[in-house]
Amino acid sequence: MSKQFVREIKDRDPVNAVFLVKDKIMAMAKNGKPYMNLRLMDKSGDIEAKVWDNTDLLDKQFDKDDFVNVRGKASVYMNKMQVVIAEIVKVPEEQVVLADFLPESPRDAAEMRQELTRTIAALANPHLKGLMESFQADEPFMVLYCQAPAAKGMHHVYLGGLLEHSLSLVKLVKNVVPLYSGINEDLLIVGALLHDVGKIYEMSFTRAIDYTDAGKLLGHITIGVELVGEKIHAVEGFPRELSLLLKHMLLSHHGQYEYGSPKRPKTIEATILNYLDDMDSKINGIQAHIAKETASTSRWSAHHRLYDRYFFKSNGMEDEQEVECVRDETCQSAPEPAEKVVMREERQSFKNQPLKGLENLKLF
Repeated sequence: MSKQFVREIKDRDPVNAVFLVKDKIMAMAKNGKPYMNLRLMDKSGDIEAKVWDNTDLLDKQFDKDDFVNVRGKASVYMNKMQVVIAEIVKVPEEQVVLADFLPESPRDAAEMRQELTRTIAALANPHLKGLMESFQADEPFMVLYCQAPAAKGMHHVYLGGLLEHSLSLVKLVKNVVPLYSGINEDLLIVGALLHDVGKIYEMSFTRAIDYTDAGKLLGHITIGVELVGEKIHAVEGFPRELSLLLKHMLLSHHGQYEYGSPKRPKTIEATILNYLDDMDSKINGIQAHIAKETASTSRWSAHHRLYDRYFFKSNGMEDEQEVECVRDETCQSAPEPAEKVVMREERQSFKNQPLKGLENLKLF
């Protein structure tokens, strides 16, 4: 029987599949009855699940990071899909296909590694190029660097996420540098590639993505500076000041002390890296948050806890696509999905009514 993936689950669907337990919390309902709140995952995403009965007994039968076979029913609650579980049984690891359970970057892994090789080969500074070649020649390091996620929950939360995020920053660097004079492009590129390098040891990613003991005790910034320092010592004649500038970029890329940055950016290159890193991580995180809501026809996302806001899903592109579809007769040959019809009607209804409290303003 084929695997039922999280992304395939729709409202009122019966669920009978194996998932990885990402989170497990025992809680108390308003009526005083205990229940179990789970976060189940596979490579296509994760979904909330509730166990209402026999929780004391079931709590002893499986733990976080175990594989479980779940039988239940899906339903939409507060614009979010969830599963109400009728039966849950632990499954031995040898009976599952591990590749089904950890999400992967949408980008091809081999293509990203080739892009990394081209980026390193194009560096002009011999010391920075030598440093990156030293990392590249370390195959155990490269395996981890190409597999690691970029974070546990905020952005690029999938295998290959670290490399994807780092290469995205390189592209942003190459677009920003020509706009300003006197920027050290090679330093910025290497800073982009290495700013999160410590995450290869901060994160564990053989099952659910989580933090290692080293990650909890030291953090990726400290680990990264140590890794870079070790490799710099192996590059003959690496300038001391260049080493300081690069390490400063790692130490300051979070921007502010309250965001875990030991230092605030004090060079132009470090400042650029901080802003580009913040932008890329936030855009990826917001898009992933919105993309999870395939079951919802609402024009607003669910509340994002980290950013403490809802996001408006529409950006006007749907109207442009409808206009193009009218111009293209082949578009009209295929029936429009019901959920698309609902969303289009909601958009039109929204446009035809004045915003509450702004009736007299000529906004539309």
